[in-house]
Amino acid sequence: MRVVTFGEVMLRLAPEEFLRVRQVIPGRLEATFGGGELNVAVSVAFQGGASAFLTTSPNNPLTDCLVQEMRKLGVDDSLIQRVPYGRFGIYFVETGANQRGGTVIYDRAESAIALTGADGYNWPASLQGATWFHITGITPAISGKAAQAAMASVQAARSAGIPVSCDLNYRKKLWKWDPQTQPVELARRTMRELVQSVDVVIANEEDADLALGISAPDSDVESGQINTAGYVAVAREIVQQFPNVSQVAITLRESYSASHNNWGAMLYHAASDAAHFAPLNSAGDYSPYEIRNIVDRVGAGDSFAGGLIFALNTPELAAPETAIRYAVAASCLKHSIKGDFNYSTRSEIEALMGGSGSGRVQR
Repeated sequence: MRVVTFGEVMLRLAPEEFLRVRQVIPGRLEATFGGGELNVAVSVAFQGGASAFLTTSPNNPLTDCLVQEMRKLGVDDSLIQRVPYGRFGIYFVETGANQRGGTVIYDRAESAIALTGADGYNWPASLQGATWFHITGITPAISGKAAQAAMASVQAARSAGIPVSCDLNYRKKLWKWDPQTQPVELARRTMRELVQSVDVVIANEEDADLALGISAPDSDVESGQINTAGYVAVAREIVQQFPNVSQVAITLRESYSASHNNWGAMLYHAASDAAHFAPLNSAGDYSPYEIRNIVDRVGAGDSFAGGLIFALNTPELAAPETAIRYAVAASCLKHSIKGDFNYSTRSEIEALMGGSGSGRVQR
């Protein structure tokens, strides 16, 4: 496989443990990298696949550090475009605990990728040798020019016969580049056009509604109440409205607190009209992972997307009922790892799929 992902990477600044930004500034912050599409590329590479990350970044030492990190993790950095304009985006992350939710503060206006339109990329060269292309709804939310580039990227991949996946990833703090249009309306208008070139749609409990205007009945994500059957209807409606979509994956998070979530997902296969849930109990019924004492949930959705893409590109994992089990196990493990990236290996993921979830020391 060669999975190409396209989007923005940012410098992630985070206080230690559960401290808040105002508690540590002036003071120390942990600096790492993060961003939805790079997170996916890292997951694919770390699990044994080949991946490359396409982005536009300023020609400065921060980009040098990014290249160094990507090489360490096995992600192809040859598609990074260095430009003499713009800046490196930053975001601050506060890890939530108990009833206090986590927060993200963006500082990414006028970043290099936000200032680069569709004509700033050589799509045929960037997609050469790719067997899969991935993007998220974050990239078109950054700016009008980034939205044009996102649209051109999926159209180029589809024209080249490359399967395209898109994680809808609605971000309410973005989608402000058209002041005449409300954020949800702007997102729906843009994403409904973009999804016309997508094969696999990935979403969480509320993304389908906020990005496409398709909602599940009887679900309240704020109270942790999920109507799993309702998401089968959502997936069918997505496929009906967008016949080009062959599979729809929806993560199902029940949030009891910032530290305690239930986690699972569904993969709908359009050709067979079958919905596959994971994880399952011994009776074959949906039974989500119960995750207590969450270390870091930022990047969990990206780790799900990365696991799913890796599985769909690996013959022995590609069956829908297996691919969804693999993706959910991969993203379950990510909740135990600090930072945006999922450092879980394929063997660790498959062990959890097989029922090894006790957390015992492996000697």
